[in-house]
Amino acid sequence: MDSTIIVAITAVVAVLIGVFLGKAIFAKNTRQQVEEAENQSKKLIEDAKAHAETLKEKKILEAKEHFLQLKSQHEKEVMQRNQKLVEAETRSKQQQQSLNDKNAGLQKQINEYEQLKLNLDKQLEVVNIKRTELERHQEEHIKRLEKVAGLSADQAKTELMEAVKEEARTQAMAHVKEIMEEAKVNATKEAKKIVIQTIQRTAAEQTIENVITVFNLESDEIKGQIIGREGRNIRALEAATGVDLIIDDTPEAIVLSCFDPLRREVARLSLQRLVQDGRIHPARIEEVVEKTKKQLEEQVMEIGERTIIELGVHGLHKDLVRMVGKMRFRSSYGQNLLMHSKETANLCGIMASELGLGQKVVKLAKRAGLLHDIGKVPDEETELSHALLGAKLAEKAGEHPAIVNAIGAHHDEMEMAYIISPIVQACDAISGARPGARREMMQSYLQRIKDLENLAMAYNGVEKAYAIQAGRELRVIVEAEKVTDADSDRLSFEIADKIQKEMQYPGQIKVTVIRELRAVNIAR
Repeated sequence: MDSTIIVAITAVVAVLIGVFLGKAIFAKNTRQQVEEAENQSKKLIEDAKAHAETLKEKKILEAKEHFLQLKSQHEKEVMQRNQKLVEAETRSKQQQQSLNDKNAGLQKQINEYEQLKLNLDKQLEVVNIKRTELERHQEEHIKRLEKVAGLSADQAKTELMEAVKEEARTQAMAHVKEIMEEAKVNATKEAKKIVIQTIQRTAAEQTIENVITVFNLESDEIKGQIIGREGRNIRALEAATGVDLIIDDTPEAIVLSCFDPLRREVARLSLQRLVQDGRIHPARIEEVVEKTKKQLEEQVMEIGERTIIELGVHGLHKDLVRMVGKMRFRSSYGQNLLMHSKETANLCGIMASELGLGQKVVKLAKRAGLLHDIGKVPDEETELSHALLGAKLAEKAGEHPAIVNAIGAHHDEMEMAYIISPIVQACDAISGARPGARREMMQSYLQRIKDLENLAMAYNGVEKAYAIQAGRELRVIVEAEKVTDADSDRLSFEIADKIQKEMQYPGQIKVTVIRELRAVNIAR
């Protein structure tokens, strides 16, 4: 029993001792952790203070640098402003000095002008006195002359002026005629030689284009396919090409009618392909027409390139090359435009060469001759004449100013400013006026003959007027009692000048005035 108690007591004591020791150890550990935590917190605080100090110093340095930059910029702006103020002040002083100098000069000139005015006034008084005396003496002299001649001053003046005027008119006409005859003697022979040599050295076939193209068929059965059900095929073809298709009783033929030869060619080629293919319906028609247009455009460029290579014209803008190619499908008064332009280009080159103008001018003349009618084949129609439009297109394409002037002046719609301009005009007339080159409607020909005769009949003293040799010569018969020989020369000159100014005609017109005095008596 006692041993059990002792054991129990011992156990209790041991437990108490263990608890006390545990508390002591825990307290010691706790103190160590607290000390470590305090040390770490002190270290963190010190690190934070050091970092804050570093940041503070860095921000202070940045602030100082920024302040120095602002200060430097401000000083620089102040310096620039001060410099501008100084310059403005200097300019102001210079302007003030200049104004002072000008004022001084003006004042000096005013004083000089005042002095000059005084002198002129004195001289004017003297002149007025002398003029009064001269007028008085002149009146006395006129009165003495009137007394001697028995005529008043106005009557004498009128008679003298009429006599001088008539004499001056007669001498002037004789002088003009003499000068023209002399010029003809000196220039006609050489000019004819140059023109004839130019014409003889070139020749070209002329292709006459009409407003219709006849498309031949193998049989009339194909006409029904071309027309289509309820006419849908022919309507589609006309809408796609812009050409009227005339299908009538003409055997194995369809007439394509359009003023634009290029459209007629598109329609002809498209129709040819459709007939060969056999598939004719609206969708196929649109496809074939579009393809044909592209191929014809390529053909136009090829014709233009071949033409400029043939003529030796280089460096032409591609738009102008295309227009040259389009000339192949255009006509002017029945003359193929491309043939006419090529012929004119060759004539221009030859004429410039014959005149000895140099190789550079010869090339310019040839180039201008080729391009002189490009205004007839524009992509868009305008209200300008073909000469002015052609000049505008050539200028836009960067052509030489001499070529632009020659194109615009070949119908006298611009003033000729270069030597090649009259050459192009002359060669254009040579190519167009050559017999057979162009066809003229009978109605317009008869109207021109009638206008020619009416123009001559409008003059006083003209009895009859006849246009002969297909309008190349105008013979004017005048009344001998009303028109003298001197008046005949003047009348011939005036009629020729009026024809040249008011009428359009190919080649030239010779005006012959015939004055015949008939003395008739009858023996009975």
